[in-house]
Amino acid sequence: MKKTVMAGFCVLLLFSAISAGAVPKSEDYYSVYSGELTTLNYLVTASENEHSVIANIVDGLVEYDKYGVLVPSLATDWSNSADGLKWTFNLRKGVKWVDNQGRDYAEVTAQDWVDAAKYLFDKKNASLTADVAYSVIKNAKGYFEGKITDFSQVGVKALDKYTLQYTLEKPVPYFLSMLTYVSFLPVNGKFLAETGTRFGTDNKTVLYNGAYVLQNFEPQVGRTLARNDKYWDKEHVYIKRLVFKYNKEAGTLGPELFLRGEISMVTIPSSLIDTWMKDPAKKAIVRPAETTMYSYFYAFNFNPNFDAQYEPDNWKIVVNNKNFRESIFHALDRRAAMLTSEPYAPERRLHNTITPRNFVNASGKDYVDMGDLAKYSKTDSFNKILALEFKAKAKAELAGKAKFPVKIMMPYNAGSSDWTNRAQVVEQQLETLLGSDYIDVIPVSFPATGFLGATRRKGNYAIEECNWGPDYADPETYTDPFVTGSNYNWPEKATGYIQANGKGAYENMVDQAKAEVINIAKRYELFAKAEAYLIGEAFVIPYAIGGGGFEASKLEPFSYPFAPFGMSILKYKGQTVMQKPLSTEGYNKLKATWEDEREEALKNSKY
Repeated sequence: MKKTVMAGFCVLLLFSAISAGAVPKSEDYYSVYSGELTTLNYLVTASENEHSVIANIVDGLVEYDKYGVLVPSLATDWSNSADGLKWTFNLRKGVKWVDNQGRDYAEVTAQDWVDAAKYLFDKKNASLTADVAYSVIKNAKGYFEGKITDFSQVGVKALDKYTLQYTLEKPVPYFLSMLTYVSFLPVNGKFLAETGTRFGTDNKTVLYNGAYVLQNFEPQVGRTLARNDKYWDKEHVYIKRLVFKYNKEAGTLGPELFLRGEISMVTIPSSLIDTWMKDPAKKAIVRPAETTMYSYFYAFNFNPNFDAQYEPDNWKIVVNNKNFRESIFHALDRRAAMLTSEPYAPERRLHNTITPRNFVNASGKDYVDMGDLAKYSKTDSFNKILALEFKAKAKAELAGKAKFPVKIMMPYNAGSSDWTNRAQVVEQQLETLLGSDYIDVIPVSFPATGFLGATRRKGNYAIEECNWGPDYADPETYTDPFVTGSNYNWPEKATGYIQANGKGAYENMVDQAKAEVINIAKRYELFAKAEAYLIGEAFVIPYAIGGGGFEASKLEPFSYPFAPFGMSILKYKGQTVMQKPLSTEGYNKLKATWEDEREEALKNSKY
């Protein structure tokens, strides 16, 4: 007991020293992973798996500090015109692009953001994040669609070597927060032209201006990120090396590797947490894992593209029946599903809306409590009586049109033991409640590497557990998966969805919300109305927020750049690897200190 108290005291001293500006000592960081990178082309990828590397190797104009306060990064300062349309950024001078061995290539200049935008908005490059930027930058969407061919008309300009200017289509209240996402990262145009289609195919075909360089990269073996000695802010990069080793059984073997001292942190699978909590030595190194603003939901696929054995034509018929969707919507016991990840406190992650609570608020009211969305945010969707009532209605309406039991092809990521277990729980729970005469849920295993490309993005599922993370500080960011052109569940293909103007009902509501840029409370209420429609039509089943569970970790918490959107939270900048992992008691003390300091920091923030 005395040792635990002393360890917590020492950690508090370490935290105080870091807060006071002392340079802490840090070990290297070691980890294992099972999902391999598919690209390092940050102008194309939308995958968090890849963003977790990109966030550490390429810096943008701004970033967030450990309290979630927006601070300068490669821009030293900025200004906004009176009409809210022109944003001008003064760049930090002397920042270097280097190769994977840390050798100088060129200086970072304003033209690098222009070159990145030109690549991003060229449709043939198939960027999965271009829409985030072209939705706000003047004439960018027109250029992307080929309606404008002169890039000089697009609102991204290098006024001189160190001055960058964005011109927007209309005022965007959250524009600065967007700049922490991949869509607004720079690229050296000369290097991009030299590498051509090879750009981002390995660690030698990208340049680095961030805290780390990807020194070694061998797919299916491992990767090493080494501290960038030419980094403009290297005095705040404490971990010298980030060493990641590939192991297809990472999710299963991780706890044992941590106990052997081979890795620096591990998430404790729900299947092991009881064992760890009953062992005093292991319990002393377990701490809560933070929840995130990633939103998890089950999506119904209106564009089935799976094997004939799972009867995609039959699925297309039933998924277009609202009563069928409602029967599944109300039959899913989300708490039972969450117990596979969060057996001790499942309620802390369960969520009834797509946009998480505490993401944004206006006029003293949380977004999820606004307008039509409030009735969903406060009500558990699981309801046995309603599920059976909707089942009866669906069977009556689909009699002679669809085949029962309906085969429901449901992919899961075999690299996650929790997800593997959850697939079995959901299958049994749905079939038990609704009856095997009505549905036949078929979990299908896919490997971790390339999982999304093999399943969701191809429409290779009937129902799938999906997620989305926010890119900026506005409810609009949670609408992206459900608009035409996305590759989540294609609601535009739902029967009766498209309206007279050629757009879907949900998109028309979203467009109305986007148009309101002055009255923020009204803007949020309009987005809440659109989200309520999406849920009310049972196009998706809101499930949970990300993170949570328990972990054992030597990483010091609350020292990394913090923000519930963009890529700041994926950075190792500012973090240290401690000699010993924290206990829950030590963690809670640090969190209380951080929360008090954060409240004061946000009050004093300029942005």
